[in-house]
Amino acid sequence: MNTRRACTFVGALVAVVAALSLVAQESTGGRDGTGARGRFRAPAAQVVAIRAGKLFDARAGTLLTGQTILIRGERIAEIGANVSIPRDARVIDLSNATVMPGMIDAHVHVNTGGNRGGRTPAERAYIALASAQTDLLAGFTTVADMDSRGGFNTVDLRDSINLGMVLGPRMQVVGQSLNIRASNVYSDESGERFYAEFTEGKNVNSPWLARAAVREAKLHGVDWVKIYTSQDFEGPYHLFMPDGSLITTPSLTSEEVEAITDEAHRLGLKVACHTYGGEGMRSCLNAGVDAPTHLLELDDAGVKVLLAKKLPFVCTLDDLLYQLDEDKKAGGKTTRIALAEQAFKRALRAGVPIVFGSGATSDIIPHGIGADQFKYYVQWGMTSVQALQTTYLNAATMLNYHWEKDIGTLEPGKFADIIAVTGDPLRDVTEMQRVQFVMKGGYTVRDDLSRGAGR
Repeated sequence: MNTRRACTFVGALVAVVAALSLVAQESTGGRDGTGARGRFRAPAAQVVAIRAGKLFDARAGTLLTGQTILIRGERIAEIGANVSIPRDARVIDLSNATVMPGMIDAHVHVNTGGNRGGRTPAERAYIALASAQTDLLAGFTTVADMDSRGGFNTVDLRDSINLGMVLGPRMQVVGQSLNIRASNVYSDESGERFYAEFTEGKNVNSPWLARAAVREAKLHGVDWVKIYTSQDFEGPYHLFMPDGSLITTPSLTSEEVEAITDEAHRLGLKVACHTYGGEGMRSCLNAGVDAPTHLLELDDAGVKVLLAKKLPFVCTLDDLLYQLDEDKKAGGKTTRIALAEQAFKRALRAGVPIVFGSGATSDIIPHGIGADQFKYYVQWGMTSVQALQTTYLNAATMLNYHWEKDIGTLEPGKFADIIAVTGDPLRDVTEMQRVQFVMKGGYTVRDDLSRGAGR
Protein backbone atom coordinates (compact mmCIF):
# COMPACT_ATOMS: atom_id res chain seq x y z
CA MET A 1 0.00 0.00 0.00
CA ASN A 2 1.24 3.47 -0.84
CA THR A 3 2.71 5.08 2.29
CA ARG A 4 1.14 8.45 1.60
CA ARG A 5 -2.32 6.95 1.28
CA ALA A 6 -1.90 4.80 4.37
CA CYS A 7 -0.72 7.66 6.58
CA THR A 8 -3.17 10.29 5.42
CA PHE A 9 -6.29 8.17 5.41
CA VAL A 10 -5.54 6.44 8.69
CA GLY A 11 -4.79 9.83 10.22
CA ALA A 12 -8.00 11.29 8.83
CA LEU A 13 -10.10 8.42 10.10
CA VAL A 14 -8.51 8.59 13.55
CA ALA A 15 -9.27 12.31 13.62
CA VAL A 16 -12.92 11.67 12.83
CA VAL A 17 -13.22 9.01 15.48
CA ALA A 18 -11.42 11.05 18.13
CA ALA A 19 -13.37 14.22 17.40
CA LEU A 20 -16.69 12.45 17.84
CA SER A 21 -15.52 10.38 20.82
CA LEU A 22 -16.58 7.21 19.09
CA VAL A 23 -14.35 4.65 20.73
CA ALA A 24 -14.92 1.17 19.39
CA GLN A 25 -14.16 -2.25 20.73
CA GLU A 26 -11.08 -3.84 19.24
CA SER A 27 -12.59 -5.96 16.52
CA THR A 28 -12.46 -7.10 12.95
CA GLY A 29 -15.25 -7.23 10.42
CA GLY A 30 -16.17 -7.54 6.79
CA ARG A 31 -17.99 -5.51 4.21
CA ASP A 32 -21.31 -7.06 5.14
CA GLY A 33 -21.17 -5.66 8.66
CA THR A 34 -21.02 -9.03 10.40
CA GLY A 35 -17.90 -8.43 12.47
CA ALA A 36 -17.71 -7.90 16.24
CA ARG A 37 -20.02 -5.19 17.54
CA GLY A 38 -18.78 -1.71 18.29
CA ARG A 39 -20.62 1.11 19.98
CA PHE A 40 -23.01 1.75 17.11
CA ARG A 41 -24.24 -1.77 16.56
CA ALA A 42 -27.09 -3.48 18.35
CA PRO A 43 -26.15 -5.88 21.17
CA ALA A 44 -26.41 -9.48 20.02
CA ALA A 45 -28.53 -10.38 23.04
CA GLN A 46 -31.06 -7.58 22.73
CA VAL A 47 -34.76 -8.29 22.24
CA VAL A 48 -36.91 -5.47 20.85
CA ALA A 49 -40.58 -5.43 19.91
CA ILE A 50 -42.02 -2.73 17.67
CA ARG A 51 -45.77 -2.22 17.72
CA ALA A 52 -46.66 -0.91 14.27
CA GLY A 53 -49.91 0.91 13.58
CA LYS A 54 -49.50 0.22 9.87
CA LEU A 55 -46.72 -1.77 8.22
CA PHE A 56 -45.74 -1.46 4.56
CA ASP A 57 -45.16 -4.80 2.87
CA ALA A 58 -42.71 -3.62 0.21
CA ARG A 59 -42.86 -6.92 -1.64
CA ALA A 60 -46.65 -7.04 -1.99
CA GLY A 61 -47.12 -3.27 -2.00
CA THR A 62 -49.79 -3.34 0.71
CA LEU A 63 -50.32 -1.86 4.15
CA LEU A 64 -50.89 -4.27 7.03
CA THR A 65 -52.44 -3.26 10.36
CA GLY A 66 -51.85 -4.35 13.92
CA GLN A 67 -48.43 -5.88 13.27
CA THR A 68 -45.64 -6.51 15.76
CA ILE A 69 -42.00 -6.80 14.72
CA LEU A 70 -39.84 -8.87 17.05
CA ILE A 71 -36.11 -8.16 16.75
CA ARG A 72 -33.31 -10.24 18.20
CA GLY A 73 -29.88 -8.70 17.94
CA GLU A 74 -29.73 -6.91 14.60
CA ARG A 75 -32.22 -9.02 12.66
CA ILE A 76 -35.96 -9.49 12.50
CA ALA A 77 -37.09 -12.68 14.22
CA GLU A 78 -40.86 -12.54 13.73
CA ILE A 79 -43.55 -10.33 12.21
CA GLY A 80 -47.28 -10.72 12.56
CA ALA A 81 -50.50 -9.82 14.28
CA ASN A 82 -50.13 -12.50 16.96
CA VAL A 83 -46.45 -12.27 17.85
CA SER A 84 -45.79 -13.07 21.51
CA ILE A 85 -43.64 -10.37 23.12
CA PRO A 86 -41.05 -11.80 25.57
CA ARG A 87 -40.94 -10.30 29.05
CA ASP A 88 -37.41 -9.04 28.60
CA ALA A 89 -38.18 -7.23 25.34
CA ARG A 90 -37.86 -3.47 25.00
CA VAL A 91 -41.09 -2.26 23.44
CA ILE A 92 -41.15 0.62 20.95
CA ASP A 93 -44.66 1.94 20.44
CA LEU A 94 -45.19 3.06 16.85
CA SER A 95 -48.90 2.28 16.91
CA ASN A 96 -49.70 5.75 15.55
CA ALA A 97 -47.22 5.52 12.68
CA THR A 98 -46.62 3.79 9.37
CA VAL A 99 -43.62 1.48 9.67
CA MET A 100 -41.53 0.74 6.58
CA PRO A 101 -38.20 -0.77 5.55
CA GLY A 102 -35.22 1.57 5.58
CA MET A 103 -34.82 3.29 2.22
CA ILE A 104 -31.93 2.63 -0.19
CA ASP A 105 -30.29 5.44 -2.17
CA ALA A 106 -28.37 3.74 -4.96
CA HIS A 107 -26.49 6.82 -6.17
CA VAL A 108 -24.77 9.26 -3.83
CA HIS A 109 -21.37 10.95 -3.58
CA VAL A 110 -20.55 11.33 0.12
CA ASN A 111 -17.07 12.73 -0.23
CA THR A 112 -17.13 15.70 -2.57
CA GLY A 113 -18.95 17.17 -5.51
CA GLY A 114 -16.83 16.13 -8.46
CA ASN A 115 -13.26 17.19 -7.75
CA ARG A 116 -14.47 19.95 -5.45
CA GLY A 117 -14.84 19.71 -1.69
CA GLY A 118 -12.36 19.20 1.12
CA ARG A 119 -8.81 20.25 0.34
CA THR A 120 -7.12 17.64 2.53
CA PRO A 121 -7.75 13.95 3.16
CA ALA A 122 -8.93 14.77 6.70
CA GLU A 123 -11.46 17.31 5.44
CA ARG A 124 -12.75 14.83 2.89
CA ALA A 125 -13.15 12.20 5.57
CA TYR A 126 -15.22 14.59 7.71
CA ILE A 127 -17.37 15.51 4.72
CA ALA A 128 -17.94 11.85 3.87
CA LEU A 129 -18.99 10.95 7.40
CA ALA A 130 -21.31 13.95 7.73
CA SER A 131 -22.95 13.21 4.38
CA ALA A 132 -23.48 9.55 5.22
CA GLN A 133 -24.98 10.37 8.61
CA THR A 134 -27.31 12.95 7.05
CA ASP A 135 -28.63 10.28 4.70
CA LEU A 136 -29.11 7.83 7.55
CA LEU A 137 -31.06 10.30 9.69
CA ALA A 138 -33.35 10.95 6.73
CA GLY A 139 -34.25 7.26 6.57
CA PHE A 140 -31.73 5.96 4.03
CA THR A 141 -30.30 3.02 5.92
CA THR A 142 -28.31 1.90 2.87
CA VAL A 143 -26.47 3.98 0.27
CA ALA A 144 -24.25 3.24 -2.70
CA ASP A 145 -21.44 5.76 -3.08
CA MET A 146 -20.95 6.08 -6.82
CA ASP A 147 -17.64 7.96 -6.93
CA SER A 148 -16.13 10.07 -4.19
CA ARG A 149 -12.93 11.25 -5.77
CA GLY A 150 -9.67 11.93 -4.03
CA GLY A 151 -8.77 8.48 -2.80
CA PHE A 152 -10.41 5.46 -1.23
CA ASN A 153 -11.52 6.78 2.15
CA THR A 154 -15.07 5.67 1.40
CA VAL A 155 -13.73 2.12 1.73
CA ASP A 156 -12.42 3.03 5.19
CA LEU A 157 -15.71 4.73 6.07
CA ARG A 158 -17.74 1.71 4.97
CA ASP A 159 -15.62 -0.63 7.07
CA SER A 160 -15.70 1.65 10.13
CA ILE A 161 -19.50 1.81 9.93
CA ASN A 162 -19.67 -1.98 9.63
CA LEU A 163 -17.58 -2.32 12.78
CA GLY A 164 -19.79 0.09 14.70
CA MET A 165 -16.92 2.54 15.18
CA VAL A 166 -18.98 5.37 13.66
CA LEU A 167 -22.65 5.80 12.95
CA GLY A 168 -23.71 5.56 9.33
CA PRO A 169 -25.77 3.68 6.76
CA ARG A 170 -24.81 0.42 5.12
CA MET A 171 -22.55 1.29 2.22
CA GLN A 172 -21.32 -0.10 -1.05
CA VAL A 173 -18.63 2.01 -2.66
CA VAL A 174 -16.68 2.55 -5.88
CA GLY A 175 -13.84 4.62 -4.40
CA GLN A 176 -12.44 6.49 -7.39
CA SER A 177 -13.93 6.30 -10.85
CA LEU A 178 -12.10 4.82 -13.81
CA ASN A 179 -11.54 7.57 -16.37
CA ILE A 180 -9.28 8.13 -19.30
CA ARG A 181 -6.86 11.03 -18.97
CA ALA A 182 -8.24 14.50 -19.67
CA SER A 183 -11.77 13.18 -19.45
CA ASN A 184 -13.17 15.64 -16.93
CA VAL A 185 -13.95 19.31 -17.50
CA TYR A 186 -14.14 20.09 -13.79
CA SER A 187 -11.08 21.64 -12.19
CA ASP A 188 -9.70 20.55 -8.86
CA GLU A 189 -9.94 23.61 -6.63
CA SER A 190 -7.19 22.33 -4.38
CA GLY A 191 -4.71 22.91 -7.19
CA GLU A 192 -3.78 19.26 -7.56
CA ARG A 193 -5.48 15.94 -8.08
CA PHE A 194 -5.59 13.83 -4.95
CA TYR A 195 -3.79 10.52 -5.34
CA ALA A 196 -3.43 10.76 -9.11
CA GLU A 197 -1.24 7.66 -8.96
CA PHE A 198 -4.39 5.65 -8.28
CA THR A 199 -7.17 4.62 -10.61
CA GLU A 200 -8.65 8.00 -11.45
CA GLY A 201 -5.33 9.07 -12.89
CA LYS A 202 -4.76 5.82 -14.75
CA ASN A 203 -4.48 5.94 -18.50
CA VAL A 204 -7.12 3.38 -19.48
CA ASN A 205 -6.71 4.09 -23.17
CA SER A 206 -6.91 0.44 -24.17
CA PRO A 207 -8.85 -2.62 -23.03
CA TRP A 208 -5.79 -4.05 -21.25
CA LEU A 209 -5.05 -0.86 -19.33
CA ALA A 210 -8.73 -0.71 -18.46
CA ARG A 211 -8.54 -4.21 -17.01
CA ALA A 212 -5.48 -3.22 -14.98
CA ALA A 213 -7.37 -0.29 -13.48
CA VAL A 214 -10.22 -2.57 -12.44
CA ARG A 215 -7.76 -4.94 -10.77
CA GLU A 216 -6.19 -2.08 -8.85
CA ALA A 217 -9.57 -0.84 -7.68
CA LYS A 218 -10.41 -4.36 -6.51
CA LEU A 219 -7.24 -4.44 -4.40
CA HIS A 220 -8.33 -1.24 -2.65
CA GLY A 221 -11.47 -3.03 -1.45
CA VAL A 222 -14.26 -1.51 -3.54
CA ASP A 223 -17.63 -3.14 -4.21
CA TRP A 224 -18.22 -1.49 -7.60
CA VAL A 225 -16.32 0.30 -10.33
CA LYS A 226 -17.72 3.45 -11.91
CA ILE A 227 -17.15 4.67 -15.45
CA TYR A 228 -18.19 7.78 -17.40
CA THR A 229 -18.86 7.12 -21.07
CA SER A 230 -20.35 10.39 -22.29
CA GLN A 231 -18.84 13.82 -21.83
CA ASP A 232 -20.87 16.87 -20.94
CA PHE A 233 -18.61 19.38 -22.67
CA GLU A 234 -17.61 20.14 -26.23
CA GLY A 235 -15.07 22.88 -26.85
CA PRO A 236 -16.40 25.99 -25.07
CA TYR A 237 -19.85 24.47 -24.49
CA HIS A 238 -21.08 22.67 -21.38
CA LEU A 239 -24.12 20.36 -21.27
CA PHE A 240 -25.86 21.70 -24.40
CA MET A 241 -24.81 22.86 -27.84
CA PRO A 242 -26.12 26.21 -29.16
CA ASP A 243 -28.89 24.42 -31.07
CA GLY A 244 -30.19 22.95 -27.78
CA SER A 245 -28.92 19.42 -28.36
CA LEU A 246 -27.48 17.57 -25.37
CA ILE A 247 -23.73 17.05 -25.43
CA THR A 248 -22.98 13.32 -25.34
CA THR A 249 -19.47 13.14 -26.75
CA PRO A 250 -18.20 9.59 -26.12
CA SER A 251 -15.15 9.02 -23.92
CA LEU A 252 -14.31 5.35 -23.39
CA THR A 253 -14.56 3.12 -26.43
CA SER A 254 -16.95 0.21 -26.55
CA GLU A 255 -13.98 -2.19 -26.38
CA GLU A 256 -12.76 -0.50 -23.18
CA VAL A 257 -16.24 -0.61 -21.63
CA GLU A 258 -16.54 -4.30 -22.52
CA ALA A 259 -13.15 -5.00 -20.96
CA ILE A 260 -13.98 -3.11 -17.75
CA THR A 261 -17.32 -4.85 -17.37
CA ASP A 262 -15.89 -8.28 -18.06
CA GLU A 263 -12.96 -7.82 -15.68
CA ALA A 264 -15.16 -6.43 -12.92
CA HIS A 265 -17.60 -9.30 -13.17
CA ARG A 266 -14.72 -11.78 -13.24
CA LEU A 267 -13.49 -10.31 -9.94
CA GLY A 268 -16.90 -10.14 -8.25
CA LEU A 269 -17.44 -6.41 -8.70
CA LYS A 270 -20.38 -4.63 -10.30
CA VAL A 271 -20.18 -1.74 -12.76
CA ALA A 272 -22.01 1.60 -12.70
CA CYS A 273 -22.04 3.80 -15.77
CA HIS A 274 -22.69 7.56 -15.93
CA THR A 275 -24.03 8.25 -19.38
CA TYR A 276 -26.42 10.69 -20.98
CA GLY A 277 -26.80 9.21 -24.45
CA GLY A 278 -25.24 8.56 -27.81
CA GLU A 279 -22.43 6.10 -28.40
CA GLY A 280 -21.44 6.16 -24.72
CA MET A 281 -24.90 5.07 -23.61
CA ARG A 282 -25.04 2.32 -26.21
CA SER A 283 -21.63 0.97 -25.15
CA CYS A 284 -22.74 0.73 -21.52
CA LEU A 285 -26.01 -0.98 -22.30
CA ASN A 286 -24.49 -3.41 -24.78
CA ALA A 287 -21.75 -4.32 -22.30
CA GLY A 288 -24.36 -5.13 -19.67
CA VAL A 289 -23.23 -2.74 -16.93
CA ASP A 290 -25.12 -3.35 -13.70
CA ALA A 291 -26.22 0.22 -12.99
CA PRO A 292 -26.93 2.24 -16.15
CA THR A 293 -27.42 5.74 -14.78
CA HIS A 294 -29.08 8.94 -16.07
CA LEU A 295 -29.80 7.70 -19.65
CA LEU A 296 -31.28 11.07 -20.65
CA GLU A 297 -31.52 10.07 -24.31
CA LEU A 298 -32.96 6.61 -23.68
CA ASP A 299 -34.80 5.52 -26.83
CA ASP A 300 -36.78 2.46 -27.85
CA ALA A 301 -33.62 0.67 -28.98
CA GLY A 302 -32.02 1.28 -25.59
CA VAL A 303 -35.13 0.02 -23.83
CA LYS A 304 -34.96 -3.21 -25.83
CA VAL A 305 -31.38 -3.78 -24.67
CA LEU A 306 -32.31 -3.07 -21.03
CA LEU A 307 -35.12 -5.61 -21.22
CA ALA A 308 -33.08 -8.21 -23.08
CA LYS A 309 -30.21 -8.02 -20.60
CA LYS A 310 -32.53 -7.60 -17.59
CA LEU A 311 -30.88 -4.34 -16.58
CA PRO A 312 -32.39 -1.65 -14.34
CA PHE A 313 -32.49 2.10 -14.94
CA VAL A 314 -31.07 4.28 -12.15
CA CYS A 315 -33.03 7.48 -12.54
CA THR A 316 -31.43 10.32 -10.58
CA LEU A 317 -33.42 13.55 -10.33
CA ASP A 318 -32.04 15.66 -7.49
CA ASP A 319 -28.75 16.18 -9.30
CA LEU A 320 -30.78 17.58 -12.21
CA LEU A 321 -33.31 19.56 -10.17
CA TYR A 322 -30.58 21.38 -8.27
CA GLN A 323 -28.77 22.38 -11.46
CA LEU A 324 -31.62 23.81 -13.53
CA ASP A 325 -29.95 27.22 -13.69
CA GLU A 326 -26.87 25.57 -15.17
CA ASP A 327 -29.06 23.93 -17.81
CA LYS A 328 -30.68 27.25 -18.70
CA LYS A 329 -27.33 28.95 -19.07
CA ALA A 330 -26.07 26.07 -21.19
CA GLY A 331 -28.86 26.00 -23.76
CA GLY A 332 -32.23 27.24 -22.68
CA LYS A 333 -34.18 25.18 -25.22
CA THR A 334 -34.63 22.18 -22.95
CA THR A 335 -33.36 20.90 -19.61
CA ARG A 336 -31.91 17.64 -18.41
CA ILE A 337 -34.90 17.16 -16.09
CA ALA A 338 -37.23 17.37 -19.11
CA LEU A 339 -35.14 14.74 -20.89
CA ALA A 340 -35.14 12.61 -17.73
CA GLU A 341 -38.94 12.71 -17.67
CA GLN A 342 -39.14 11.41 -21.23
CA ALA A 343 -36.64 8.63 -20.48
CA PHE A 344 -38.44 7.70 -17.26
CA LYS A 345 -41.81 7.43 -18.96
CA ARG A 346 -40.39 5.33 -21.80
CA ALA A 347 -38.77 2.90 -19.35
CA LEU A 348 -41.87 2.73 -17.17
CA ARG A 349 -44.15 1.90 -20.09
CA ALA A 350 -41.83 -0.91 -21.15
CA GLY A 351 -41.54 -2.43 -17.68
CA VAL A 352 -37.85 -1.66 -17.09
CA PRO A 353 -37.05 -1.86 -13.34
CA ILE A 354 -36.41 1.70 -12.11
CA VAL A 355 -34.01 2.13 -9.19
CA PHE A 356 -33.97 5.08 -6.81
CA GLY A 357 -30.86 7.28 -6.78
CA SER A 358 -30.61 10.90 -5.71
CA GLY A 359 -27.21 11.95 -7.05
CA ALA A 360 -26.44 13.85 -3.83
CA THR A 361 -22.93 15.33 -3.88
CA SER A 362 -22.38 17.16 -0.54
CA ASP A 363 -21.74 20.55 -2.13
CA ILE A 364 -24.40 21.29 -4.75
CA ILE A 365 -27.02 18.57 -4.29
CA PRO A 366 -27.82 18.17 -0.57
CA HIS A 367 -27.78 14.83 1.17
CA GLY A 368 -30.83 13.65 3.07
CA ILE A 369 -33.45 15.24 0.80
CA GLY A 370 -33.63 12.49 -1.81
CA ALA A 371 -37.16 11.42 -0.88
CA ASP A 372 -38.43 14.52 -2.68
CA GLN A 373 -38.03 12.49 -5.89
CA PHE A 374 -41.00 10.23 -5.16
CA LYS A 375 -43.52 12.92 -6.06
CA TYR A 376 -41.96 13.24 -9.52
CA TYR A 377 -42.15 9.50 -10.01
CA VAL A 378 -45.89 9.69 -9.26
CA GLN A 379 -46.40 12.74 -11.47
CA TRP A 380 -44.70 10.86 -14.31
CA GLY A 381 -47.00 7.85 -14.14
CA MET A 382 -46.09 5.58 -11.25
CA THR A 383 -48.49 4.63 -8.50
CA SER A 384 -47.36 5.53 -4.99
CA VAL A 385 -46.55 1.86 -4.37
CA GLN A 386 -44.41 1.64 -7.51
CA ALA A 387 -42.58 4.83 -6.55
CA LEU A 388 -41.78 3.47 -3.10
CA GLN A 389 -40.67 0.12 -4.47
CA THR A 390 -37.88 1.82 -6.44
CA THR A 391 -36.06 2.34 -3.13
CA TYR A 392 -36.73 -1.14 -1.78
CA LEU A 393 -36.35 -4.43 -3.65
CA ASN A 394 -35.56 -2.71 -6.95
CA ALA A 395 -32.54 -1.05 -5.36
CA ALA A 396 -31.58 -3.98 -3.13
CA THR A 397 -31.58 -6.38 -6.07
CA MET A 398 -29.23 -4.14 -8.05
CA LEU A 399 -26.65 -3.95 -5.24
CA ASN A 400 -23.71 -6.32 -5.08
CA TYR A 401 -23.53 -9.51 -2.99
CA HIS A 402 -27.28 -10.30 -3.31
CA TRP A 403 -28.21 -7.83 -0.60
CA GLU A 404 -31.88 -8.32 -1.47
CA LYS A 405 -31.61 -11.34 0.85
CA ASP A 406 -30.88 -9.01 3.79
CA ILE A 407 -32.55 -5.65 3.09
CA GLY A 408 -35.35 -4.08 1.07
CA THR A 409 -38.31 -5.66 2.89
CA LEU A 410 -39.38 -6.30 6.47
CA GLU A 411 -39.26 -10.07 6.78
CA PRO A 412 -37.92 -12.59 9.31
CA GLY A 413 -34.21 -13.13 8.94
CA LYS A 414 -33.51 -9.74 7.38
CA PHE A 415 -31.72 -6.84 9.04
CA ALA A 416 -33.94 -4.72 11.24
CA ASP A 417 -33.57 -1.65 9.02
CA ILE A 418 -36.79 0.16 9.86
CA ILE A 419 -38.19 3.66 9.45
CA ALA A 420 -41.52 5.24 10.34
CA VAL A 421 -43.62 8.24 9.31
CA THR A 422 -46.81 9.54 10.91
CA GLY A 423 -48.91 9.72 7.74
CA ASP A 424 -49.83 7.33 4.95
CA PRO A 425 -47.23 7.41 2.16
CA LEU A 426 -49.49 5.40 -0.13
CA ARG A 427 -51.85 8.38 -0.14
CA ASP A 428 -49.14 11.04 -0.02
CA VAL A 429 -45.60 10.03 -1.02
CA THR A 430 -44.23 13.31 0.37
CA GLU A 431 -44.57 11.65 3.79
CA MET A 432 -41.23 10.00 2.96
CA GLN A 433 -39.65 13.43 3.35
CA ARG A 434 -40.76 13.49 6.99
CA VAL A 435 -39.22 10.34 8.46
CA GLN A 436 -39.35 10.46 12.27
CA PHE A 437 -38.00 7.07 13.29
CA VAL A 438 -34.88 5.31 12.01
CA MET A 439 -33.48 1.95 13.09
CA LYS A 440 -30.52 0.29 11.38
CA GLY A 441 -29.74 -3.31 12.22
CA GLY A 442 -31.72 -3.14 15.46
CA TYR A 443 -29.92 0.02 16.61
CA THR A 444 -32.24 2.98 17.09
CA VAL A 445 -30.65 5.89 15.30
CA ARG A 446 -33.50 8.38 15.56
CA ASP A 447 -36.77 8.33 17.45
CA ASP A 448 -39.00 11.38 17.37
CA LEU A 449 -42.08 9.25 17.97
CA SER A 450 -41.48 7.20 21.11
CA ARG A 451 -38.37 9.03 22.34
CA GLY A 452 -36.01 6.11 22.65
CA ALA A 453 -33.06 6.96 20.43
CA GLY A 454 -29.58 5.51 20.85
CA ARG A 455 -30.55 2.02 21.93
